[in-house]
Amino acid sequence: MAKIPCSPDEVKPPSEGHLIEIRDGKLVVPDDPIVAYIEGDGIGPEIVRSALKVIDAAVKKAYGGKRRIVWWEIAAGSKAQELCGELLPKATLEAIKTTKVALKGPLTTPVGGGYRSLNVAIRKALDLYANIRPVRYYGQPAPHCYANRVNFVIFRENTEDLYAGIEWPADSPEAKKIKEFLKKEFGVELREMTGIGIKPISEFATKRLMRKALRWAIEHNNRVVTIMHKGNIMKYTEGAFMQWAYEVATTEFRDYIVTEKELYEKYGGQMPQGKILVNDRIADNMLQQIITRPQDYEIIVAPNINGDYISDEANALVGGIGMAAGMNAGDYMAVAEPVHGTAPKYAGKDVANPTAEILSATLLIGEHMGWKEVVKIVEYAIRKAIENKKVTQDLARHMPGVTPLKTSEYTNVLLEYIESYEG
Repeated sequence: MAKIPCSPDEVKPPSEGHLIEIRDGKLVVPDDPIVAYIEGDGIGPEIVRSALKVIDAAVKKAYGGKRRIVWWEIAAGSKAQELCGELLPKATLEAIKTTKVALKGPLTTPVGGGYRSLNVAIRKALDLYANIRPVRYYGQPAPHCYANRVNFVIFRENTEDLYAGIEWPADSPEAKKIKEFLKKEFGVELREMTGIGIKPISEFATKRLMRKALRWAIEHNNRVVTIMHKGNIMKYTEGAFMQWAYEVATTEFRDYIVTEKELYEKYGGQMPQGKILVNDRIADNMLQQIITRPQDYEIIVAPNINGDYISDEANALVGGIGMAAGMNAGDYMAVAEPVHGTAPKYAGKDVANPTAEILSATLLIGEHMGWKEVVKIVEYAIRKAIENKKVTQDLARHMPGVTPLKTSEYTNVLLEYIESYEG
């Protein structure tokens, strides 16, 4: 078993297994890839252990032993602090660069002070510019009458916007200098004790996100890609996001797409066969649209802060973030992680729902690495568990008369359904 590295010179992958390579601009995945994982904080260790077991079983079922994952533990958060004396060792980032892929449990982020988000730090350090969040209904208890019509994949820009972290406290010398500069140079006067943040959105970051979203749509036969923005108010940031996204669609993917304007001007509102509709929606309207007309949306492309808002709302439609998977991806590297947090009050109690972590792992193994059979098998097991009311406490409390399963018991149920899968 490979040692958890704390310094870059300790980054030595397991001797068994092989590393994923990049050839001719594509990932080349061996039959025994080394995949890094981070347990995370709070409920992280429990749900990550569950995910590893479920993925291993699904891989074995799909490929009959011809393929397997070689897992390599690395550290971030409280475990890294304990072992290495720092929350995010350089060795951890170097290890992910080495493997190209990693599965991560949730990490603690303080609110209003303390260190900045480790999750954001990892995304920025590895340039994982696309936060990909599928939102699907598996039959779980849900508050929305149209839950069975929800099937979105949200592409959230990961490196810019308000999450760039360019901000200063109201009483800081930096904020004072900026206020003085704005008043002197532009005649913009801000109130005293005003915190200041900067919202950068670039052509480069916007266009590469849109490219990834359109490639996903083509590969998965999606019929509509929607650009979410608040360009009517923030014309030169979110308005530019919309314009740059359209530019990618109409210049680089011209043979695949039709814009909403073209649909009515050239095609009389009748969608041409085999084309993808590219449209846009103002952010506040978009938040309403996915409630009233969820069936009209499939791929949603959004700036960082909008993507954060809409992914949580979308998951609420199908029962909450306990089922919410996520993956942060660059051109080649990817780190999968659930949308939810560390839930410290449940840590170590064997009660947490590991489904979001498991589904995040299927994004990594099935979508990013290309072992798509794994996705089908795991989703089958999850649907069967919910159908037969074999669920953890967060879902069981909405199912009258159902006794909740422990995390470990639920994991074993999934393993049984995986074993019974017949395709």
